Amino acid sequence: MGRVDPYLRASVKRQKSCLKLLAQEEPDNLEIPSMVTPSFPVKRVMYISEGDGSYIGGNITLPPQPSESTRFNMFTGYQTIHQREQNYKVNETAVVHCGFYSENGAFKISDEDKSYMQTCQVVVSTCAFGGGDDLYQPIGMTMLSLRKVCYMAFWDEITLQTQEAERHKIDDNHTIGIWETVTLMMLRVANNCFDNPLIIQQLSDSKSQFRQDPLGVLEALLWRTSSVLAISEHGARSSICDEGKAVVEKHKATPEEVEAQLFQYRQDGFPNEKRFNGKKVLVLALVEASVIVREHTPLTNLIMCLWFNEVVRFTSRDQLSFPFVLRQLSILNNINLFPVCTRKELVNSMGHKRKARSQIS
Repeated sequence: MGRVDPYLRASVKRQKSCLKLLAQEEPDNLEIPSMVTPSFPVKRVMYISEGDGSYIGGNITLPPQPSESTRFNMFTGYQTIHQREQNYKVNETAVVHCGFYSENGAFKISDEDKSYMQTCQVVVSTCAFGGGDDLYQPIGMTMLSLRKVCYMAFWDEITLQTQEAERHKIDDNHTIGIWETVTLMMLRVANNCFDNPLIIQQLSDSKSQFRQDPLGVLEALLWRTSSVLAISEHGARSSICDEGKAVVEKHKATPEEVEAQLFQYRQDGFPNEKRFNGKKVLVLALVEASVIVREHTPLTNLIMCLWFNEVVRFTSRDQLSFPFVLRQLSILNNINLFPVCTRKELVNSMGHKRKARSQIS
């Protein structure tokens, strides 16, 4: 409670907390444990790089690719439906299209930023693209987290220009407050650009302010539950069919785009049921992805890559594709689906500040 503003302390005490953190003095003695070994066959993930015609970590010759770039092929290559299906048939080694590993794909990061990132073991990261959001300083961290945790904000050039126009200047050390800023020299996602196999990452939506101690969150959501990935229940809806209707009603995608995605999922055997034997089933559950807590294991890297590929193949509404990915991989263990009240204790939702602009013409 010592980290809470005194004015708010009384109201916080009256509310029963969903997020069961350690007592205030205990995080200072936390040790980062060995990573969980998931009960899942994949031990290694190899990424197909369309740009240089090879696997990352292996060798293969790929056929020549067309030169024009679109939102789809820039990240997943020219992946066919058959190749997509094969991505979900994994054993100890998974071979998967992942555009953000391609030099001609998602982004480029300076050598200086790469060197810094290699020093990180625990990361709180946020990404802002198109200039739609400001950068909010995190609160609630312990002194141990200030010493051990990297806080990294990934921007595109539009966001950098927007923030400079708002007089939010990056200093000579590439920081704004506690955040180390990284300007991506091309496009989009940075959720998997840490290739340190020991890293533990908490991803926070750019319109949110992270307000808890990162090490305490890891202990509560990953280590205590023997999980490798923690993500929030959706709260408002519980099936992708209901979410598809909401996406159309809110004009987040066209009816044709949503129907094409749901039709493909039905073809792939995804059920319409919300529950099994009266209980919510993880592999059918809808999630809200404003906060993702995960270890960088082969399992979580595979989930994130396949999930992102679904987002760029179909609609950009990631809620529709997450349960599909889990079901196709038959993952039932090592995933912590935490309640909405926990998510609300992790971040303050600040809302978007302005309309985002796209770099993709």
